[in-house]
Amino acid sequence: MNKSNLIENLVGLIFNLADVLSIILPVLLSVAFMTIIERKQLAAHQRRVGPNTVGYYGILQPFADALKLILKETVIPSQSNKVIFYLAPVSTLVFSLLGWAVIPFGQGLVLSDLSLGILYTLALSSLGVYGVLLAGWSANSKYAFLGSLRSTAAMISYELILSSAILIIILLTGSLNYIEIIEIQQSIYFIVPLLPVFIFYFISILAETSRTPFDLQEAKPDLQKIAGFFTEHSSVPFVFFFLGEYSSIVLFSCITAIFFLGGYNFNEIFINESIFNLQAIILGLKTCIFTFFFVWFRATLPRLRYDQLISLCWLNLLPVAVAFIILIPSILITFDISPY
Repeated sequence: MNKSNLIENLVGLIFNLADVLSIILPVLLSVAFMTIIERKQLAAHQRRVGPNTVGYYGILQPFADALKLILKETVIPSQSNKVIFYLAPVSTLVFSLLGWAVIPFGQGLVLSDLSLGILYTLALSSLGVYGVLLAGWSANSKYAFLGSLRSTAAMISYELILSSAILIIILLTGSLNYIEIIEIQQSIYFIVPLLPVFIFYFISILAETSRTPFDLQEAKPDLQKIAGFFTEHSSVPFVFFFLGEYSSIVLFSCITAIFFLGGYNFNEIFINESIFNLQAIILGLKTCIFTFFFVWFRATLPRLRYDQLISLCWLNLLPVAVAFIILIPSILITFDISPY
């Protein structure tokens, strides 16, 4: 009896591991290709060619870059806290990958269909701050520490705006479950009635992922042409930070597609009788729209000053977010259309 239970547990563990790998491997591949897409798109914006040597049309450039970084020597500052120095990039990558556990790629295609999926995502988003802060502190470098403080202050400030925008969607749907939010958008995508909410939500995720114009931790004139909180990290630790950053970009683009473009929902133009799951492809295409916006803003917008970044959050966006938190439930109660 004990032997049969052990075999059953082992088989279950293997299947669970296969489920996890079936999500993590495509995500890591998408992150790799996100880098070449960004470089190609930036080249198009700036009227130049971009990477075009490694592989057909430069498509294998991410793998060449990864190989180069892995083969580099790992330099550790002599006065650094070595355990935390290594733990910080690992935690950043792990927390960004854990967010994919609750993302539905289609009907029934989700690793863990949590009823509190949004709460899980917000919790992981908050934990991501620790990797940045510990990376700057553990290196025992004033430049890395200054970069980590800037990045942490921006992430904590704009997390309030992000949570406010998500709270509005929760008030509108009456649910914290991603699949229920997707199903509610069958008649109309939320980007139409909630366009102002989408605008300050997208500004907040740009700041949350430390992308232009909010990449203050990498402000080169201020920090002597260094890379912010991971100034001292090289080789594999740097790769982990790099993967964590781009994984967060793809993850937030996917969550934005779920919140405002109906996720995998799409008006059926034709009946799908093939073995291919078109819902996952539709979600991927919607995600690509927002990843395009991330790169577009990087190519277009100038970097803000640090005081402008903080005042934009606390003096401009926060009052608007609070106003919408009051307005949306008021409209729902007035017309007696609240979901609760």
